[in-house]
Amino acid sequence: MAPLYLDANATEPLRPEARVAVLAALDLGGNPSSVHAAGRAARRLLEECRERLAARFGARPQEVVFTAGGTEANALAVRGLGRGRRVLLGATEHAAVRAAAREAETLPVLADGTADLAALAARLAAGPPALVCLMAANNETGVLHPLAEIAALCRRHGALLHVDAVQAAGRVPLGLAASGADTLALSGHKLGGPPGAGALLLRPGLDLPALIPGGGQERGRRGGTEPLPAIAGLAAAAEAAEPAAAGRLARLRDRIEAGLGPGARVAGAGAPRLPNTTCVVLPGVAAETQVIALDLAGIRVSAGAACSSGKVARSHVLEAMGLGPDAACGIRLSLPWNAPEEAPERFLAAWAEMRRRLSRAAA
Repeated sequence: MAPLYLDANATEPLRPEARVAVLAALDLGGNPSSVHAAGRAARRLLEECRERLAARFGARPQEVVFTAGGTEANALAVRGLGRGRRVLLGATEHAAVRAAAREAETLPVLADGTADLAALAARLAAGPPALVCLMAANNETGVLHPLAEIAALCRRHGALLHVDAVQAAGRVPLGLAASGADTLALSGHKLGGPPGAGALLLRPGLDLPALIPGGGQERGRRGGTEPLPAIAGLAAAAEAAEPAAAGRLARLRDRIEAGLGPGARVAGAGAPRLPNTTCVVLPGVAAETQVIALDLAGIRVSAGAACSSGKVARSHVLEAMGLGPDAACGIRLSLPWNAPEEAPERFLAAWAEMRRRLSRAAA
């Protein structure tokens, strides 16, 4: 039986629409900055992709900055907008944002993983204008922050809001204008496109200094030749990733959670979450042990973010949610867009067998 891939939050399988777009762009050739016919053709495709991505996420084409991925998009926003401002950072933010704002003040979350709005309001009122960084959806638990309320608080106190939308894009309804964010970060391979392309969406009138200066590409906001095949795949994947199709994944996720059995818990179960994501905590059993056991059974899951060079560490997300020692005992299941209908039963069978083996070993 083929392995069961349940690690879409690390990277989605490539969508067929994205594959077609990548191959067509590779065949096109040309540098979008060249003035000859091949360069002009490449430029036309680049700008078409920009317009499609802008339309998909409620931005204006001239405010779409293509990057090499979500990490760069987050760093461009945080380092650019954070100049001269206090930076307030959610306690459960991704490492890409945490690394870009090492001197930030940490904003607590509630036990369900959602932002503590009372604490945010108090911090905003207590000092000069700030940059607030809160993700749309957590990569480990799938918990969704209340962006509209957060944006309203930021506007009331003259703060800017950066939203890491890497996990939420394509899985729940999301747009730059609708979210109230000043900047929104996207990643191609989290949408089912290829790695190597991402984007930062800016609200109208907002500009940023280049994080990577160069030859003036992207209106001077990001130097370097644009990776056109990856960008074409990003645009195609963004159009194919329709939140309306997420209902099927939510039903699969709910079947998994209903069959976990006694002792296990779902982190953030009481909060709004991504339809494809569940973080299962099995107290007393290290996440690494669970991941390895399930991998041997042909089930591909992860422990936390897939950005730690293969290391499995105690989850800062689960710690921030107050799980204490159990923060080292959580695994993440994230269903891909093409998850098979039998995914819950296959996972639960392997999960039950793993628990039996662990119980025998402990006896």
